[in-house]
Amino acid sequence: MKKSFIDQMGREISIIFPPKRIISVVPSQTELLFDLGLDKEIIGLTKFCIHPIEKFAERTKVGGTKKLNIDLIKDLKPDLIIGNKEENTQSDIEELAADFPVWMSDIFTLDDAMKTIGQIGELVDRDPEASYLNHLISAGFNDLKILALQQHIDKKVAYLIWRKPYMAAGKNTFIDDILLINGMTNVIIQERYPSVTLEELKTLNCELILLSSEPYPFGEKHIEEIQAVIPEAKIILVDGEMFSWYGSRLVKAVQYFFEFQKQIISF
Repeated sequence: MKKSFIDQMGREISIIFPPKRIISVVPSQTELLFDLGLDKEIIGLTKFCIHPIEKFAERTKVGGTKKLNIDLIKDLKPDLIIGNKEENTQSDIEELAADFPVWMSDIFTLDDAMKTIGQIGELVDRDPEASYLNHLISAGFNDLKILALQQHIDKKVAYLIWRKPYMAAGKNTFIDDILLINGMTNVIIQERYPSVTLEELKTLNCELILLSSEPYPFGEKHIEEIQAVIPEAKIILVDGEMFSWYGSRLVKAVQYFFEFQKQIISF
C-alpha cells in the first residue's frame, strides 16, 4: 500500500509501505537501519557506511555522501532513499527526488536525533525498535548531564574536525550540543564549521582542544604540532563517531562519555 510521510525539510513523500528496497546515503542512519532490524531491505549504501562491517561488505556501494553515483542508484530502483541535509549534496538529492521518494533528516541537537530515530522507525515499520533505542539514549544522556553537573565539569573547549586549514565545530551543530550535555562550553562562537588558525585559537583561552578522528584523521603528531603553539591547553584525541553520529551509535556513545567525563575531571 502507499503511505505518505513528511521529512524534516518539510517535503512530502509517498512510498510503498513498508519499503523493501532502501538506499541509505548517511553512515549513521545506515547503522540505525540495521540496528532497527532491517537487513535485505537495505540494497545500497555509501562507501563510508562501514557499520556494521559485515553488512557493509555485502551491499552495493553508491559512492560517497557528497558525490553519489546517480546512475547506479537509478539502476537499483529503490523504493526509498534516506539522506541528510548536511551530509548530502543538494543537487544530488534534487536529481534523485525527481525519480524516487527521498526522505531527508536535518539534525542539530540530541533531541533532533531522537526525533529522527522515531521518524525513521515509523518510515520503515520499526516503531517499537525505534522507541526502545530512544529510551536507552534518553536515559543515558540524562545521566551524563546529571553527572557533569555533580562533578562540576565546566570546561572551555574547541573541537577540531579538519587540518589545512584547521576547521572547528561551531554553534548550531550536533557536536556543539553533545559538548554542552557533557559540561563543555564551545569557545567557537561562529555557526557551523568555520576555519580557525592556531593563533586565533590561542586567544580564545580554551582549556581543552579535542582532535576528532573524522573527517580528518588527527593523530599524535598533530597534538605536538598544536601544543607547540598553545602550550597551556590540554589536547586529546577523540572518537569522532561518538561526537557526531546521530543514530543508534548514540547508545554506545553513552558509555564512551561516562569514561570521557572521568578523564577530563582532573584537567
